[in-house]
This record gives sequence, structure tokens and C-alpha cells, in this order.
Amino acid sequence: MSLLDELRGGLIVSVQAWPGSAIDDPHVIAAMARAAQEGGAVAVRVQGVANIEAVRARVEVPIVGLIKREYAGFEPYITPTLAEVAEVLGAGAEIVTFDATARPRPGGVELRAIVEAIVAGGGTPMADCSTLTDAKAAVAVGCRMLATTLCGYTEETRGHRLPALDLVAALRQSFDRLRTSAQGDTGGGTCFVVCEGGVHSPSQLREALDAGADAVVVGTAITNVDWLVREFAGSADRVPNG
Repeated sequence: MSLLDELRGGLIVSVQAWPGSAIDDPHVIAAMARAAQEGGAVAVRVQGVANIEAVRARVEVPIVGLIKREYAGFEPYITPTLAEVAEVLGAGAEIVTFDATARPRPGGVELRAIVEAIVAGGGTPMADCSTLTDAKAAVAVGCRMLATTLCGYTEETRGHRLPALDLVAALRQSFDRLRTSAQGDTGGGTCFVVCEGGVHSPSQLREALDAGADAVVVGTAITNVDWLVREFAGSADRVPNG
């Protein structure tokens, strides 16, 4: 069974913490990742070398790895350069996810170079897209795993309703055509569509799969303790100061 077949139809849990949070600790992240695996997650999405290494020691499911690193003057910060690609692969992630938008990357690195570096390092590239155009560009350079992660988080898509089920459906419809395409710039084959962003309930996960997603990422609603507490505390009669 291929890696993507292992993920098909399943839940990927994003195990991340806000910077400075009490749970922003590799041991805690790894424990939550283990709990996600034991609860039925088919993979986990993890940010940062220390966290990926800690999670790798505790889980057997695939890791979707990334590094969030900001570069002055550039908008992409999800695995934006070849340096981050190497770090993610070196930490033990099977899948490397990256900003696949058309926005300029530090050092002028091209999308093709990102994808080729991931494949050369033995990993599977996953394109974090904001639009169908982003996804087509990623497919054109050999990426077959496409996520809706950045829809709603770019200038072009700001305010887009999440989860982006319309984008999921558009990706499915567009790239299903590749199943019968033998040639062309895309190289033929099919694509693996991941719905990520704004999935806050089991019913929304089901809607995403029904819209055409091959797998669904859920993060905040499961692992972001800070967000969850604030949501509940906001409805309580007493809210602590600070």
C-alpha cells in the first residue's frame, strides 16, 4: 500500500501550539501526536525540527512536516526555502508541506526547486494552496498532493468562507480529468486532495470528504488548547484577568 493510500479517507491531525503557549513544548506536542494516533488519526501535521523529532520518536503514522520561518520582505513562511526542506526531511517527516502560492520566495527559489528537493530527499511534497491556480502550478512541476491550507490567508482569498469546500470540489473536478490523461504539462496521473482550514466538527469533516477531499486536516478544534479554553471561557460568567 502506498503512502497516500494509507491516508485516503482519513483524518490528519495538526498538532501545533501558539508560540509562547504552555503547550509549546516538544514533549507535549509528541504526547498529543501519540494521542491523535491512538484515537485514529492516519497522520499528524507538525511544525518545527524539535517537534518533528520528538513526534517521530513516539508515533508510527506518517508525519506531514513543515517549518514556519519568516523572512523580511517576503510573505511565504511555510517551508519557504530549500534550507527548511532539508531540515524537515532531516527531522524524520515523510511528507513536506510548503507554501505553493505564486508569491516570491526568499532567494528567488522557484516552486519546481522546492518540489524537486523534497522528492530527491525521499519525501512526498504537499502543496499548501490558496487557489486552483496555485494547485495547477504545483501539479505542473510534479506535485500530486494538494491542500487548501492557504485559502483565506492570502490577499486574493481573504474573507473566503472556511472550510473551503468549493476549492476542494474544484480541485477534485479539475484533477480527476488527469486520471484519463496520458500526456500533457501535468504529466498525467491523479492528485490527492487535502482539505485543511476551518474544519471544526465531525460533520464538517464528512462534508469535506463528500466534496471530494481524499483526507482532511483538523488542528485547532482538536489540539489548540489555548483556543478551546478561550472559546469556552468567553461564554462563562467569569473570565480571568490577563
